[in-house]
Parts: sequence; structure tokens; C-alpha cells
Amino acid sequence: MARKPTHNKSGKPKVLVVEDDTFLAGMYLTKLSLEGFEVELAGDGRDGLKKAQDWLPDVILLDIVLPVMDGFGVLEGLKKDPATREIPVMLLTNLGQRNDVERGLNLGAADYLIKAHFMPSEVIDKVKRLLRG
Repeated sequence: MARKPTHNKSGKPKVLVVEDDTFLAGMYLTKLSLEGFEVELAGDGRDGLKKAQDWLPDVILLDIVLPVMDGFGVLEGLKKDPATREIPVMLLTNLGQRNDVERGLNLGAADYLIKAHFMPSEVIDKVKRLLRG
């Protein structure tokens, strides 16, 4: 069952982008903002988990290869916390090995995208579909 978007005071859906590549993070920030989302960025896994718990976004875009705590650890932490358990998490990574994909989905990710295979506009479309349920 899809989680009802919480939105902020402005009525915009909230997206947390957890990505250590500043160029990619900035690109997603710009594209998502232009599409009407409120966006927060986190540059490492620990910061991403804390921001998710504090801010309670509607969707999380999560890289797997991150400093401090990897994306799998973040995903496990999110799914163990009743406050963040239902937030859809889209893994957005360059790790494309079958076991990485299976591990991410088994940990509760809603989707798993290989960065090199998707244009940012396609990622935004997938975020919108996740929000619609």
C-alpha cells in the first residue's frame, strides 16, 4: 500500500536525495525543484538516515556507495524505524550486479535504478509514479 504523501506547508511533496556525487546531487536538486518538489540533500549515509528520520520525506533517492554508512545500511535503518518504514526508497546506483539488486529489493527498496541506464527525467517520472502508488 502506498504511503500518503505528507507534503510541507507549501503543499509540495518532499524528496530526500542521498548522494555523495555533488554534481549528480545538484542536478537532481535542480530537476526535482523545477518539477515542484521540495528537496533535501545528504552527502553521506549517516546524514541521509538522520535527515530521513527528522524530515520524513515522501520519497528517498538513495545511492548505495556512500561515505560513512553505505546505502544498504541506510535502507536497513529506515525499514527498522516505525517512523520511516513506509517511506518508499528508490535505490539509484551504479552497482548493477544481480546480488546487489536482489539485496536492495529484499531490504525493502521500492525500486532499483542503475544510474547509467536512466536519464534524470526518467528518474523524476519514476518518483512521480511512486508517489501516486
